[in-house]
Amino acid sequence: MLSVSSLREEYENLAFVSVVQGSLVYWVTNSSLTLVQQLCLDRPGVRETLGLPDKVDPVPPVIHEKMVTPGEKQGDLLRKQQIIAHLSPRELLALSVKHLAKGHKDTAIPLLRLALDKDPEYVRALVVMGQTLLQDKQLAEAAEYLERAISKLFLTGHPTEVEEVDLLILASQWAGIAYIRQGKNAEGIRHLERVANLEEPEDAKSKAHYYDAFLVLASALYSEHRKPEAEKLLRMAAAYDPSYNVYLEQCEKDEVDLVSDLASSRRGDY
Repeated sequence: MLSVSSLREEYENLAFVSVVQGSLVYWVTNSSLTLVQQLCLDRPGVRETLGLPDKVDPVPPVIHEKMVTPGEKQGDLLRKQQIIAHLSPRELLALSVKHLAKGHKDTAIPLLRLALDKDPEYVRALVVMGQTLLQDKQLAEAAEYLERAISKLFLTGHPTEVEEVDLLILASQWAGIAYIRQGKNAEGIRHLERVANLEEPEDAKSKAHYYDAFLVLASALYSEHRKPEAEKLLRMAAAYDPSYNVYLEQCEKDEVDLVSDLASSRRGDY
């Protein structure tokens, strides 16, 4: 019979994946803000930000069956609930990520809620929950979790560690998106400007996320008829990665065609 101790032994060897984020890029068509959201569930940059190793070992079949089999007998269901109740927040995050990687948000969200009930300060879980709810179009609640993550990161002063800075960049970017998608552009721009006001990170993956946020902010500013500011951000992004010049050119020419999926031209380290 599957026990809590055996499950924990399995999870000690379980590597994690990222559930979140691929290319999250806004652009403008006909003076309205449009979201192009490409979810890449295997981006090492985000995995590392969340403290998650690169690979995921397969969940042993016995664990998988106990966790997700529909139409379970009452005894099996109770045993599964007991096992889940004894998992640590880290283990719950791991299990939620497994479900998210398969597109099972309805199963993952309760696991994330339980992880945060056990540890409300768990910033990685707050960020994953925020992005998951953003994917699920639960925008107000997504913003709430991301705001909580941002607040936790500032509790001991301005974040300086690489991991904390990257979490701040991601949480701020996604909070900005969550507000903009609700039509709250001012609030969204405030979060995105937090990223733009940071010093350019030295860490390569943090730097990539940093300039992703520049693209989102530039689009938001363009939609607010702040074209010079948008162009300035796009020039900075293009100086970092010349492939971004296409967005700068579209902004300068006031082209209204929707920018094609950025994911096709992203760096291999994603």
